[in-house]
Amino acid sequence: MPKLKLPFGSTIQKIRRAIAKFKTPAVTEVAQRDRDPFRVLVSCLISLRTKDEVTEAASRRLFERAASPSAVRKLSTREIEKLIFPAGFYRTKARTLREIAQKLINEHRGRVPSSFDELLKLKGVGRKTANLVVTMAFGKPGICVDTHVHRISNRLGWVKTQTPEQTEMALRATLPKRYWIDINDQLVTFGQNICQPVSPWCSKCPLAKSCPKIGVKRRR
Repeated sequence: MPKLKLPFGSTIQKIRRAIAKFKTPAVTEVAQRDRDPFRVLVSCLISLRTKDEVTEAASRRLFERAASPSAVRKLSTREIEKLIFPAGFYRTKARTLREIAQKLINEHRGRVPSSFDELLKLKGVGRKTANLVVTMAFGKPGICVDTHVHRISNRLGWVKTQTPEQTEMALRATLPKRYWIDINDQLVTFGQNICQPVSPWCSKCPLAKSCPKIGVKRRR
């Protein structure tokens, strides 16, 4: 008998209730504080391949010294490195942040563009980061797909894809727009705490009885 995907509406409602007690992702907390596009962009870049607690502390240290493109550009690469360490690839990120700050000053009057395509032109910004900035900072429709969203969407049977970009396109075609902006926050929190990569906590999951558990080989 084929494994059926779970319905979007009721599944998302159960996920929302399940994650209510958990801490929200670091970038989301930055966005919720003031919706400043530059802070959202920078914290998202810092967060790549970096744990949330490190992202949160590194972003806070940097913003205490420099919270605008002009302020970041005045810092040396070495100063930025020290502020965001031990974020993953902190040396590369420090160079990228200075280059982005300069480009924003030169081409966008010191402001982060709200256009998805313009965001993609910034060094180090891929679809995940661009979607996160568009949704979190500007409130525009978008689907930010990271490893959690990609994994869980496939695990639930919502999509059958090989890459995050394929997952984004598949979700854009099927997921109702009212769920787009929040789906990343919800699935990231769900994926960090319950539906984990290698051995998900199915014993604690409200979807356990109906979830097809596609690709799950071991669970708790």
